[in-house]
Amino acid sequence: MEELKPRPANSSPLTPIGFLERAATVYGDCPSVVYNNTTYTWSQTHRRCLQVASSIASLGIKRGHVVSIVAPNVPAMYELHFAVPMSGAIFNTINTRLDARTVSVLLRHSESKLVFVDYQSRSLVLEALSLLPPKSHRPLLVLITDQDGDDQDSSSSAIDFCGTYELLVEKGDPEFRWDLPSSEWDPMILNYTSGTTSAPKGVVHCHRGIFIITVSSLIDWDVQERPVYLWTLPMFHANEWSYPWGIAAVGGTNICLRKFDGPTIFSLIKQHGVTHMCGAPVLLNMLTSSPKNQPLQNPVQILTAGAPPPAAVLFRTESLGFVVSHGYGLTETAGVVGTCAWKPQWNRLPASERARLKARQGVKVIGLTELDVVDANSGASVKRDGSTLGEVVLRGGSLTLGYFKDPEGTSKCMKENGWFYTGDVGVMHPDGYLEIKDRSKDVIISGGENLSSVEVESVLYTHPAVNEAAVVARSDEFWGETPCAFVSLREEGSTRNPTEKEIMEFCRAKLPHYMVPKAVVFKDELPKTSTGKIQKFVLREIARAMGSSRVSRM
Repeated sequence: MEELKPRPANSSPLTPIGFLERAATVYGDCPSVVYNNTTYTWSQTHRRCLQVASSIASLGIKRGHVVSIVAPNVPAMYELHFAVPMSGAIFNTINTRLDARTVSVLLRHSESKLVFVDYQSRSLVLEALSLLPPKSHRPLLVLITDQDGDDQDSSSSAIDFCGTYELLVEKGDPEFRWDLPSSEWDPMILNYTSGTTSAPKGVVHCHRGIFIITVSSLIDWDVQERPVYLWTLPMFHANEWSYPWGIAAVGGTNICLRKFDGPTIFSLIKQHGVTHMCGAPVLLNMLTSSPKNQPLQNPVQILTAGAPPPAAVLFRTESLGFVVSHGYGLTETAGVVGTCAWKPQWNRLPASERARLKARQGVKVIGLTELDVVDANSGASVKRDGSTLGEVVLRGGSLTLGYFKDPEGTSKCMKENGWFYTGDVGVMHPDGYLEIKDRSKDVIISGGENLSSVEVESVLYTHPAVNEAAVVARSDEFWGETPCAFVSLREEGSTRNPTEKEIMEFCRAKLPHYMVPKAVVFKDELPKTSTGKIQKFVLREIARAMGSSRVSRM
C-alpha cells in the first residue's frame, strides 16, 4: 500500500466554483435567478459569470488580489460569488449599512484592487475613498445599476467609475477559461466580522473550506433538487452561510430582492412557491408580527442561526406553517457547523417542549470533525449534565485559515491543542446536544453566580406583550452585576402595556430570584445590526450610563 500516493488525477483541488458549470449542463433551461421582472436560466448565469470573470481579469486583477462589493441581494451580488474566484481573485463582501469611515478602513485593510458598488451605495463608497490617506492605493470602481430601471443619477459615473457591471458582462468573453486554484488551500473569501471597528477582523476562507461547508450545509438541511430560495439573509453576511454556491449545486431558483418586510416575504412566498429561506431570529419575529401573516398553503423551510432563538418565537413561527431548523455557526466557520438534528420521537412531545428542544444548537454537521464544550482553565470537556458551563470549541475543514494581517488574533483563537475557541459559552446535555448560553462577554456574574442572559431573554419572550428582549449586565454596588432587561412591546393585541414591576414579577414566577431583571427599560425598538442581531454593546453603554444600582434585592 505504501506506493499508493496522491497523483494529479486524484488530488484535484476542491472548489465550489465547479457547481456552476454543472448547473449549466444539468439545469441549463431552468430558472436560476429571479429579480423583479428579470429572470435568468442557469445557462445564462454561467455565461454571465464567465464574461464578468473575463472582464475582471482584463482590468489587471491578478490571482490573489482582493475584489470587494458593496451591494444588497441583487443578481450581480449572486453572480460575483462565482465570477470573482473564477478570475483568481479573492472575494470580499462589505456590509451596506456600515458608515463611510468603517468602509474606508476595510478597503484599506483588505488592499482591495476593485470594488463593485451598487448605485444606492455610491455616495457611501465615494465618501469612504475620500477618507483614505493621500498616498494610499485607490481601487477601481464598477457601478451596479438597477436592471429594472429605478431612478438613478449617473452624473458622476463617467468620472468616478471605470464602467458599469452590465458593460463588463457585455464586453466579457463567454468562452473564458477559468483555472482551478493551484491549491485548494488558496484563499477564496475575505469576510469581515460583524461589529467591525477600527481594528477589523478579516476572516479568510480557502476553496477547500467553502467546498466542505457548502456540501455539508446542503446535506444537513436536506435541501432537495431545484428548491426555490428566497434571499432574506444578506449575502454580505458570511456569504449567506454558503448557499450562493449551494443553490447552484442543486439547480435551485434564487429569488433576489433589495429589501424586505413581513408582507413582502409572504407575497413572494405565494408568488414564486418559495421552499427555503434563511435568517437571524429577528426574521422569525418579523414573520410572526407581520399584520398580513396567515397560515401558509405549503410548508416553507427556514434555517435560523446567529443568536439563540427563544422557544416562544420558534413556536409562533411554526404555528404559521414554517418548518424551522436551528443551526450554529460563526463567520470563522463559513456557515452552519452545529445543528439541532431532529429526532422523530420528539414529534410526540407537547409543542412547548418541542420548541425548547429546537432552541438548542445541537450536534456537529457532517463536515465538522469535532464540537465540544470545555473548561476554560483546564481545557477538559465539561460534564454532560446540561448545566456545567464551558467554552464551545471546534475543529474541522471549514474553519478559517485565520485573520488577515493578524497572526496574534489567529493564534489566540486557533490554539496549539488543535481547537478553535469560539468565545461562546454553552452546556452539553446528556444526549450530546449543545446549548449556547451566552457569549463569554455577555455572561452576567451576580453575587459570584454565572447568569445566562439568553436564559432570561427566553423567559421574557414568553410574555404575550413582549416583541423583543435583550438582557445585559448593570453595575450593582452589592452584587457586582445584576440583569438589566431592554424590552420592546407588541403593538397589537394588548389593551394595556405591562409595567416594569409586572415584567419583573412575570420573570420571578419562572426564574430563580437572582436571575430576575432588577431593571426593565422599555424601548420602541432595540438596536440591531444589518443582519438582525441585537447590538448588546449599545445596550451595555445605556446600562452603564444608568449608573450602579444602590438598592438591589434578590
